[in-house]
Amino acid sequence: MIVPRHYEDLKIMHENTMPCRAYYIPASRDMGPLVENREDSDRMILLNGNWKFRYFSSIYDLQEKFYEPGYECSDFVQVKVPGVWQNDGYDRHQYTNVRYPIPLDPPYVPQENPCGAYVREFEYEIQKEAPKAYLNFEGVDSCFYVWMNGKYVGYSQVSHATSEFDVTDMLQNGKNTLAVLVLKWCDGTYLEDQDKFRMSGIFRDVYLLNRPENILYDYFTTTKSEKDQAVVTVQANYQGEAFPVKITVYDREQNIVAVQMLQEKRTSIYTHQAVFEIKNPKLWNPEQPYLYTMVIQGRNEVITDRIGIREICIKDAVIYENEVPVKFKGVNRHDSDPVTGFAISLDQMKKDLQMMKQHNFNAVRSSHYPNVPYFYQLCDQYGFYVIAEADNESHGTQSQYLKDSSWENVSKRWNERISDNPEFIPATLDRTMLCVQREKNRPSIVIWSMGNECGYGCTFEEALKWTKAFDPTRLTCYESSFYRNDSRKYDYSNIDVFSRMYPSLEEIQEYMEKKPDKPFLLIEYCHAMGNGPGDLEDYFRMICQYPILCGGFVWEWCDHGIYQGKAENGKEKYLYGGDFQEEVHDSNFCMDGLVFPDRTPHTGLLEYQNVYRPARIISYDQESGVICLRNHMDHVDLKDFLFLTYETSCDGVPVEKGELELVESICPHETGSIQLRVKVPQCGRCYLKISYHLKNSTDIQPQGSFLGFDEIPLKNQNSRNQKAEKLLQSQNDGYTCAVQVWENDRYVWIKADKFSYTFNKLTGLFESLNREGEELLDAPLELNIWRAPTDNDRKLKQQWTDAGYDRSRTRAYKTSWEMKDGRVILHSILSLSAVALQKVLDVEALWEISNTGEIQVKMNVKKDMEFPQLPRFGIRLFLKGEYEKACFYGLGPHESYIDKCRSCSHGLFEASIQELHEDYLRPQENGSHTDCDYVQILKGEKIFTAAAPKAFSFNVSYFTQEELTRKAHNFQLERSGNTVVCLDYAQNGIGSNSCGPELRKEYQLDAEEFTFEIKLLFGKDE
Repeated sequence: MIVPRHYEDLKIMHENTMPCRAYYIPASRDMGPLVENREDSDRMILLNGNWKFRYFSSIYDLQEKFYEPGYECSDFVQVKVPGVWQNDGYDRHQYTNVRYPIPLDPPYVPQENPCGAYVREFEYEIQKEAPKAYLNFEGVDSCFYVWMNGKYVGYSQVSHATSEFDVTDMLQNGKNTLAVLVLKWCDGTYLEDQDKFRMSGIFRDVYLLNRPENILYDYFTTTKSEKDQAVVTVQANYQGEAFPVKITVYDREQNIVAVQMLQEKRTSIYTHQAVFEIKNPKLWNPEQPYLYTMVIQGRNEVITDRIGIREICIKDAVIYENEVPVKFKGVNRHDSDPVTGFAISLDQMKKDLQMMKQHNFNAVRSSHYPNVPYFYQLCDQYGFYVIAEADNESHGTQSQYLKDSSWENVSKRWNERISDNPEFIPATLDRTMLCVQREKNRPSIVIWSMGNECGYGCTFEEALKWTKAFDPTRLTCYESSFYRNDSRKYDYSNIDVFSRMYPSLEEIQEYMEKKPDKPFLLIEYCHAMGNGPGDLEDYFRMICQYPILCGGFVWEWCDHGIYQGKAENGKEKYLYGGDFQEEVHDSNFCMDGLVFPDRTPHTGLLEYQNVYRPARIISYDQESGVICLRNHMDHVDLKDFLFLTYETSCDGVPVEKGELELVESICPHETGSIQLRVKVPQCGRCYLKISYHLKNSTDIQPQGSFLGFDEIPLKNQNSRNQKAEKLLQSQNDGYTCAVQVWENDRYVWIKADKFSYTFNKLTGLFESLNREGEELLDAPLELNIWRAPTDNDRKLKQQWTDAGYDRSRTRAYKTSWEMKDGRVILHSILSLSAVALQKVLDVEALWEISNTGEIQVKMNVKKDMEFPQLPRFGIRLFLKGEYEKACFYGLGPHESYIDKCRSCSHGLFEASIQELHEDYLRPQENGSHTDCDYVQILKGEKIFTAAAPKAFSFNVSYFTQEELTRKAHNFQLERSGNTVVCLDYAQNGIGSNSCGPELRKEYQLDAEEFTFEIKLLFGKDE
């Protein structure tokens, strides 16, 4: 082996690295904060680009010292840095959530440890005024050895942290050769078991910083507000000799607001300090992210940074920022891109943050590791609270083999191998310090998280102790402190915020009733996997109810998928766990975001946007026109933040619309009123829709950006949809053609001039519907209780299949008919059951067929309560051929369910059948529309219509639910050749049970008895 075995030595995490420090990019002069353009600094040399690379499936296959001068890299290829070698065709992708990809044997890793050799040649000229050179790696997975011009530079690990080396004495004028050996696994792998695809390589920027001999090396800026002034303290350390340093602070208009020189004042950490006051300061918060510019003028070097003046604290278990109680409207974000993996560019990062802001997020958790430094600078600028999390997760220790595999025993013993093992204290402290030290000057960071899902023990007690001692200006949290054994009493004194993942509302309520002394944070909630989440509104209401409940972070931002080009049918291919023949994987559990891998929004993101809209209408007095409006912002006056537009509609047709300006202030957390009288027709389903729009443009949101809406039902004499009312009336218009009926043991035939129907007495359902000589059905009608399980049904799915819901069929016991007022009345007693199982449902069905062929059905249903909640109940039709579009009145324009409908409003909508399909990457139930009065499905002149006296839901698709259930990927779906129509009494709710609590009772389709009525009409477009 050509390198020492540091990668299995817990005592060697770094060799020859510089002490960790605050992030900044120096320059020879003031060049601005250098956030999006840091490479413009004349003291930075970016080494990204094409590197020579060779992959070895084992460290033992690397026998040649490729880093030596003159080595011929003839067997190397070119790859892009930053990048990951799996995306270059080497090794393979692997997705795992909890389980380690290697045996659980810390600190040892497999002997056959894959590695990649990198070589980069570059030109360099030593600068007279900045002769020192520091080599920076911002992200390498998992560990690496470095050589410059054949000389050993050092070793480092911690994949998502910056490693800095002094390479001054190794550089030469002219051509230089940088060589790096990256190993796939090291002892740090046991602390980097995050829920993500596992990728390897130099995945973040590599650069040199040229600096003077003596420099201001590190500084820590803190702020404190005192009445009409702010006190800003800068503590600093030098490298080499101390020298005069001038610090100037500018406001946004470039006015000087403070100037100070660093003075010697020694503490246990820093040697110098400057304290200055800013009169009448503008404070930083996510809604008004005001930043001052700080210029640190040294000898032959300038560091330009930005300051946000804010204080975060806890009073009576409530979190306050700048003396204002705040709520975190947050999301968990991984670095993930379908093409570049977790090598993420500035533009990719900005797009994420722009979309988050547009959808009303105000906070981000850097799950579960530090992001690149400029990510936090963007959060400062755009306005986001940040939970900055250390690169520490040993989740896989939870998967150790135990005789007693009960969750109680597993959770108690989770911490034994690492988090409560003193041997891992140095590594845990190192990861914490690397996170905190680098980003300590970012105002957006308000909470330090020690890591994720490790259990609790001495390692975290020490990390928390150090963090609170070093930075008392911020809060701390660590969710996994919840999991520990009974062997001793643990120290929780340095945890400020009690955080939980996926608690039920009942668990939160229980915590509140104990009158706790710490805020409660939903550090992960509303698991957004596939079609979901469905419980955002319920959590929002509870967050509003309790000041101690300081908000939450939805899991998670994006689906993690690997782009693999296009399938033969032209569809984009995104692969997930198991698609790469991994021995250990967790399937599509990585597809759990609010956006698709390419950042196309899921409907769950739209749901979040409207649940967390900045204002809500509390009440509307239709007679007086007074609207009571609550400001759900924490810092800004609604009058200054937004304007309103309104529209009244009747049966989906606009009646009146306009724009409203708020004249009077509505302060944060307060309620105000505005006046709006509207015209309301006497008949029809009428609504007033108030939409909220951004009043002034920001760095990432244009003026007028949509922020959400409220919808208010309006009272009138007859609130039924008038078209639905008409459809429910008899359509014969004096048509007097007689209906003929005859039967045998199996069938009842019903015939008139324009139609011929066949009713199966054995199933209690229609088998054929023929209109004017054309068969409309490709298969018999079905009573339908199955849906293609959503990801949030993953725990229910087994119950449902055990109950036979996916294979249940009807059986009629008795069918009779009679003629009444020119109509045929069919009466059937039937049941629904699966082979080998008892009946799920008993159904009494009454079908009425008019002489024009209209079919009206009323079903009285009784469920055997031994069975679990139903996926759905309704009728399924297979309309022959592919219809083109659907028009409906109900909730739209996109899919909606009983607990996932807040982003939809009532209206008259038209969409192609293709557009009605929400194309989840793992196929599942999708595209339902709730609270509908009628739906019409069209193909040329042909129209199929369904209308009901009570609101119903429907799906229309070219895909069967069996096809959606069967296929693992959306690009594998095959059309049925028919138009599949599901007309539902109801569906089970969506929830977030893929990783969260069970679906709430009020959203379960689990009533013992219910009645479903609907009318079917067939005809041509008049």
